Order: sequence, then structure tokens, then C-alpha cells
Amino acid sequence: MASQRVEFVVSSGKPDLFPKDRLPEVAFLGRSNVGKSSLLNALTGQKRLAFTSNTPGRTQTINFYRIDGAFYFVDLPGYGYARVPLPIVAEWKNLIEHYLEKRETLKLSCLILDTRRGWMDKDLDLKRWLEHHGRPYLVVATKTDKLNRTDQERGLLAIRKEGVEPLPFSAVSGRGVREIWQAITRTLNPQ
Repeated sequence: MASQRVEFVVSSGKPDLFPKDRLPEVAFLGRSNVGKSSLLNALTGQKRLAFTSNTPGRTQTINFYRIDGAFYFVDLPGYGYARVPLPIVAEWKNLIEHYLEKRETLKLSCLILDTRRGWMDKDLDLKRWLEHHGRPYLVVATKTDKLNRTDQERGLLAIRKEGVEPLPFSAVSGRGVREIWQAITRTLNPQ
């Protein structure tokens, strides 16, 4: 269910430059190089909407994409390993924390995990933070296409051990796109 109209709005390193139109937002969070950009591209049906790279740390600002004029997808910088100076990493951390704590229009966070790696300490810290602050989230397990069926099931089982049901996703096959859209739609349009 790719959207009809996708518009890049702003790439911001400062909260005062975030959109002010009060549309609901869906944030994409995860470690560096976990597949956030590939997921955004697959969900929107735009191959080059978000820049994909094998180099961790390419997304260095918060990027806002208006979807069908109704809500935003928000691509946040990855956490974890990236070849950038520590002061820049600290700036990203402060920017992300400010966004997650203060943004009233944030309706859902997509916590993205690499199925091959599962939960890492920073992922668990973020999960607990979202739960503590009552922020709704879903877990997306990426890169399932890089594993055989047995290893996929092993990876998904390890993710489930933290009490969540992951939505498996593959940028190669498109697996999971429909289910992720359904979860987003249910959150933005509760019945």
C-alpha cells in the first residue's frame, strides 16, 4: 500500500525548524545501518526517497516527509556505530531525545532491528524509554532476506523474547510492507 503523494519537507538539526502544521508523525528509529532508509523507501514506493548506504551514520538530521498531505514519516539519525566525531554523536542524541520527549504530534515510533543481530543494549534502552514514557511503538525486523528460513525464525524468536511481536520486513521482496502499513493506519486512524 504505497502512498499516493510523498513530499520531502525539511531536514532539520534544530527543533525550531521542525514542521509546525501539527500533522501526526510516525518516527523511524534504529541503530545505524539497520535499514531505516530502505524501509522508508519501500513503504512509500519511492526508490530514492531516503538515501541508503552501507556506511553507518549517513542520516545526520531529522528528515520529515509529508505523506498524502495527511501525516509525516520522520527519519531519525541512527544510534550506535558511526564514523563521526563524538561531539556530533552527542548533538544527535540531544536532538533525538528532544524530539521523542517533546514532540506532541508523534503518534507512533517504528523501532527497527536487524533480524540477524536482534536486540542490542541501545535498542533495549530505547524500548524501555518508549514504554516508560507511554509512547506507542512497533518493532520491525529488517533484512530477513539475508537469512535462510531457519535463521529467520531463530532471529524473530529472539526478538519475541522481549515481549513484542516483530513485523518481519525485506527491502528485496517487499515482505511486511502491507502489515507495517496496516499497523500505521490503525494507529493514525483508531476506530
